[in-house]
Amino acid sequence: MPRRGVITHRVIQPDLKYNDMLIGKTVNVLMKGGKKSTSEGVFYGALDIVKERSSADPVKIFRAAIDNVKPAVEVKSRRVGGASYQVPVDIRTPRRNALAIRWLIQFARERTGKNMAEKLASEIIDAANGIGGSIKKKEETHRMADANKAFAHYRW
Repeated sequence: MPRRGVITHRVIQPDLKYNDMLIGKTVNVLMKGGKKSTSEGVFYGALDIVKERSSADPVKIFRAAIDNVKPAVEVKSRRVGGASYQVPVDIRTPRRNALAIRWLIQFARERTGKNMAEKLASEIIDAANGIGGSIKKKEETHRMADANKAFAHYRW
C-alpha cells in the first residue's frame, strides 16, 4: 500500500481482431522488445492452429484454458517473530488472470516445437483439456497453500 496517492491502473486496450481484453493482455505479455505486431502474429497464428486442430471457436478454447489455469490461492511469506511463514491467501481476479496468462506463455516457451505459434497452440489446447505444464503449476500452487493451511491465522 502506498503512503501517498492513489494507485491508478492502466486500462488495457482490447485486441483489434477479436475485440477482447484478455487477448489484448495476453498479446502484451507475449511481446518482447516492444514488437507488438510480431506478438500479435504469433498469437493469432496460435489461435488459427487451435481452430484447425479442434474445429471449435478458438477464443472459447482460449478462455477455457485461462479458466483452467487460474489459481484460487497462493502463498505469501509473512515474517512473524524472527520466523518466516508461508501464509495461504486468496487471489484477486486481476492477479489470477495475470498469473494464468504468465504461466501459459512461460510453459509454451519451454515446450519443444517448430515455432512459438505451434507451441502456444499446443499449450492452450492442453490447458483447455486440463493437462500440461501450466495446469501442473496451478496444482502445485494449490498444494503449497493446502500444506500451509495451519499458518492461515497469520493472514494480514
